[in-house]
Amino acid sequence: MTSNEIRERFLEFFRAKGHTIVPSAPMVVKNDPTLMFTNAGMNQFKDWFLGNSEVKYHRVADSQKCLRVSGKHNDLEEVGHDTYHHTMFEMLGNWSFGDYFKTEAIDWAWELLTEVYKLDKDRLYATVFEGYEKDGVAMDQEAKDAWLKHLPEERIILGNKKDNFWEMGETGPCGPCSEIHIDLRSDEERAQVPGVELVNKSHHLVIEIWNLVFMQYNRKANGSLEPLPAKHVDTGMGLERLCMALQGKKSNYDTDVFQNMISEISRLTGVEYNADGDTGVAMRVIADHIRAISFSIADGQLPSNVKAGYVIRRILRRAVRYAYTFLKMDEPLLCRLVPTLVAQMGDAFPELKAQQTIVEKVIKEEEEAFLRTLDKGIKLIEGIIRNNAETKMVSGKDAFVLYDTFGFPIDLTELIAKEHGYTVDLKGFEAELQQQKERSRNATSVEEGDWVEVHPYTATEFTGYDSTVEEGVKLLKYRKVKSKNKESIQLVFDRSPFYAESGGQVGDCGWIEFPQGEKIEIINTIKENGLPVHIAAAAPSDPAATFTARIDVERRQAVTNNHTATHLLHKALRELLGTHIEQKGSSVTATGFRFDFSHFEKIDHATLRSVEKLVNKYIRENRPRVEFRNIPIDEAKAKGAMALFGEKYGDTVRVIQYGDSIELCGGTHVEATGNIGFFKIISEGAVAAGIRRIEATTGAHAEELLYTVEDLVAQVKSYFNNTPNLTGSIKKLIADNDALKKDAEAFMKERAITLKDALIKNAVEKNGYHLLALKGTFVAEVVKNVAFLAKQECTNTVMVAATEHEGKPTLTLMYSDDLVAKGANAGKDIREAAKLINGGGGGQPGLATAGGKNPEGLAEAFDKLIEIATK
Repeated sequence: MTSNEIRERFLEFFRAKGHTIVPSAPMVVKNDPTLMFTNAGMNQFKDWFLGNSEVKYHRVADSQKCLRVSGKHNDLEEVGHDTYHHTMFEMLGNWSFGDYFKTEAIDWAWELLTEVYKLDKDRLYATVFEGYEKDGVAMDQEAKDAWLKHLPEERIILGNKKDNFWEMGETGPCGPCSEIHIDLRSDEERAQVPGVELVNKSHHLVIEIWNLVFMQYNRKANGSLEPLPAKHVDTGMGLERLCMALQGKKSNYDTDVFQNMISEISRLTGVEYNADGDTGVAMRVIADHIRAISFSIADGQLPSNVKAGYVIRRILRRAVRYAYTFLKMDEPLLCRLVPTLVAQMGDAFPELKAQQTIVEKVIKEEEEAFLRTLDKGIKLIEGIIRNNAETKMVSGKDAFVLYDTFGFPIDLTELIAKEHGYTVDLKGFEAELQQQKERSRNATSVEEGDWVEVHPYTATEFTGYDSTVEEGVKLLKYRKVKSKNKESIQLVFDRSPFYAESGGQVGDCGWIEFPQGEKIEIINTIKENGLPVHIAAAAPSDPAATFTARIDVERRQAVTNNHTATHLLHKALRELLGTHIEQKGSSVTATGFRFDFSHFEKIDHATLRSVEKLVNKYIRENRPRVEFRNIPIDEAKAKGAMALFGEKYGDTVRVIQYGDSIELCGGTHVEATGNIGFFKIISEGAVAAGIRRIEATTGAHAEELLYTVEDLVAQVKSYFNNTPNLTGSIKKLIADNDALKKDAEAFMKERAITLKDALIKNAVEKNGYHLLALKGTFVAEVVKNVAFLAKQECTNTVMVAATEHEGKPTLTLMYSDDLVAKGANAGKDIREAAKLINGGGGGQPGLATAGGKNPEGLAEAFDKLIEIATK
């Protein structure tokens, strides 16, 4: 059975059990400050579990693409070295939201595994929660009783809180879980050691394949548990491990999930796959990482140096490094593997197929850049090695800089060091790494209090599309949050005109006003697990009182202008450059916006001006907003509405239309395009391979931009007596400057010749050398020319100069060619004297200069340099 067939049978099984099959959410998480990537199948349903939004389906199943690069079983540096570590993986899952519970979940899991997939019943084990006295939770008898219908009691194992109690975080929904394990060892090995003794003991062939989580509690901030009003089921089964069990393999990498890719890597590199050697590790690393990289880019996350982008860049660079070191690939390889990945997974995940060209181009550019960095890093290591010849050790700090700045894994530094007979201070490296982790934790640490419920919770009704003020608002709940030693209050309303940050648009600011005169500022509005949260500096003195919610209208209008302008810009780009243009991201604020889009070359100035003109034409046409709220997504697409890649849409959507610009969008938009006033592009440039970025602004901010340019032009004109022909005057100034520069160069050349002749005439003998000595105030370039001219004429000659110009001291040392031939080296000899002027320098054996910061040391430096040069 192939991996595609295994996935399809899972979905068909649960479809027959009344489950709605939903598509995988994007692997890159948006609108959730607690997550960068989807790391579990339940992530897309967090707001359902938390009660923040209405449950659409009570039974759901899917195959979710997930990414993990840290944690108990997900250390990035282990991927490729064993049989089961991965970065990206598929999680097959089924969920019940207040519908069935433990008995059905266990019965169906057993039915699927043993009757549909035909796994050997005698190789299966189940774990159940043993209970935890401190939490007041007893052993999960209900789950155990359900398992006793299928398994003998000796194959039902009690597990502790660490292994068998699942929690979403420090607070929130949680509950006991029941894991299904399978023993894939040979009959001989099973006869020697019973599988029951190896469950949860990290044996690579006695593995967990399915986890059934029963959410029945809520963990409060004080650590106590309270029952949830509705009980839920959340299950997750790794497709890669299931394939290993069903295909009779001993390693995930031996299944068809990875073997097609490994075969292609072998073909492209000309290296045969050897599972036990370094080349085998390299191929497994690459086969794993190309999945994580490609799906992340397809979902909208480009490699970068911050947050999620940094994670993807780190994974990509690790793959390139293994290809470079062990497969001898000094040219891009990963980008050439994308077609194989698309052929295998493109049908199950159509977004990968749709974004194939972008994925290939981005990866290729990243590979080329890192290969250059890799070469530079290797040269740096060799420099570090040369500078530590006495200790024969690379310091932990140097190793960390290579790791953190150049993406060098510590094992590569160790490998290169070992080749030179050096060691690496691993303890020092670990200390530096730990300090970085501490800094990162401190920067992101957040302390959240329990929600205090004021009124019974209902989903917040957003009224901000139609109004900017809402009266009679109730506070449903609030909590204190402390981040970076700064405390704020999070407020949830029953109704709100405040737009919560999402879809690239910033959240609204404003105020809440109470009848008794109390006024509290709302400094931001965000979305957390689907819940609109208003951030305030203080809590109301009477939380139960009703109030008026009022947004900052001027700020909202500026944001709205900019957001609508992104739609018009998108339309103009597609009209002028082609329909290959697709939005790849945006950030909309009150002062302007950035708009990322697919395009493979720089947009020239004339075309950019045409785009700007077309957007302003749309604005002047005063196109009215046509809005469709809560319409089925298929109906929206039938209208021609454009969906943005990397976004997850529900069954019903909102469509915004201005003329023939039609997009799915939940943001705020102007009633008619004329409200925008004016549009101005600020800049255009590359973000990544095949991705361009335009930064622009509208309305009053666009006017201010023009005023700034007008003021600058007026200031420049004033320097030219307010000439009406500013361009002509600037051209004349440049021509006059060029002529003066030529005259100055000729004068300096003549001055150098005169000075050279005088120095030769006044040369003195010093320890058998002709010494040309120069002190005083001279332009450094003139002195250098003098030395060059003297070098061409003289033999057995040394020139030493200690000069100053505009407060900057300079030393110059010249050896004639015959002295250089005998071993003289000006670049080396000048360094010691340069220390006396607090400077440094160098150059060629025949001519060197050194600048400094201490003119008072020139006289001593002059004497020292003569002493060194004529010894």
